[in-house]
Amino acid sequence: MKVAIDCRGINWYKGTGIGTYTDNILLGLLKIDREDMFYLPWAGDDYKKYKKSNSLFILSSKKHHSFFENSYFPKYLSDENIDIYHIPQNGLGLSDNLSSKLIITIHDLIPYIMPETVGNGYLKKFISCVPKSIYKADKIITVSEYSKKDILRYFPVEEKNVHVTPLAASRMFRPMDKEKCQSFIKEKYNINSPFILYIGGFSKRKNVESVIDSFINIYKSLPVKFSLVIAGSGKETLNELKSKVSSFNMENEIIFTGFLEDDMLPVFYNGCSVFVYPSFYEGFGLPPLEAMSCKTPVISSNTSSIPEVVGDSGLLINPYSKTELGDAMLKLLSSESLLSFYGDLGYERSKLFSWEETAAKTLEVYKKVQADMNS
Repeated sequence: MKVAIDCRGINWYKGTGIGTYTDNILLGLLKIDREDMFYLPWAGDDYKKYKKSNSLFILSSKKHHSFFENSYFPKYLSDENIDIYHIPQNGLGLSDNLSSKLIITIHDLIPYIMPETVGNGYLKKFISCVPKSIYKADKIITVSEYSKKDILRYFPVEEKNVHVTPLAASRMFRPMDKEKCQSFIKEKYNINSPFILYIGGFSKRKNVESVIDSFINIYKSLPVKFSLVIAGSGKETLNELKSKVSSFNMENEIIFTGFLEDDMLPVFYNGCSVFVYPSFYEGFGLPPLEAMSCKTPVISSNTSSIPEVVGDSGLLINPYSKTELGDAMLKLLSSESLLSFYGDLGYERSKLFSWEETAAKTLEVYKKVQADMNS
């Protein structure tokens, strides 16, 4: 079987869910499947770790991506008699001239469900391109049962053609020496007290303002002095959050780290006391799973796909209730035994998810398409 996977997103969307997903399923597929041939549309450098006897790179340019998508790739796929073309980035980048069977991965339908939280450019592109990809696709992969329900709710496609392949945390997310992590964070970031952690984006959908409000509300009730650490980079929304913190004179207690390199993320997950993630909507929600993989107790939302990830191994709250979020933080931070209990519980649950399993389920979808072609 000849399979082409659009891997340009590995570099284009590095550090995002789509980039992480594309990177890990490709590595997983190349590890478990030595029989099929993989043709990989690629943009940028850094492809040596994907070079195998059964991988071939189709180099392209971001500057001329429209030419590659609409002319070069379709002709190449046709000339090479490629059986399947897999587009991992929500079906974006699809040509009308495609001759191969099509598989797309739809991570979520946030532009349909919460359009106010999406940039206008991406919103227009998503709304105009994704329906065409969904209806053209022979199979649709998505990352949670909740996202599958959303797809079936918005698009009249056959349920048997929508397949769920849950995501996983990378192997770098693992338990580490907590005291060493805290000491490193203290030295490099001048964070001296135990802390609550948020890592993620700053879209309104992420509900970071509620994290700040809830922390301010419980701050004086905490058993010892805690800080709130908010990690990640952003623009307008982040500046609004910083202004809010300043208005409460809490700059010393609520710390914005800015962008963290990948190798720092496990250090912060391990160094914190509790990880909070009260997002309103997630197609999957990797950060809670990353924290769980580090044996860190998690407080997250009881909405969308998050219960599929966290289950009963964390405290799930109504993200629209600042009282529930604050009460959950206070409950955990006031009890060492509960912190330990939920840390252990989350860690055990995190073992249910692996990129090897995601890749294996993805390969199963490829084989289903192949079987349909041969029937």
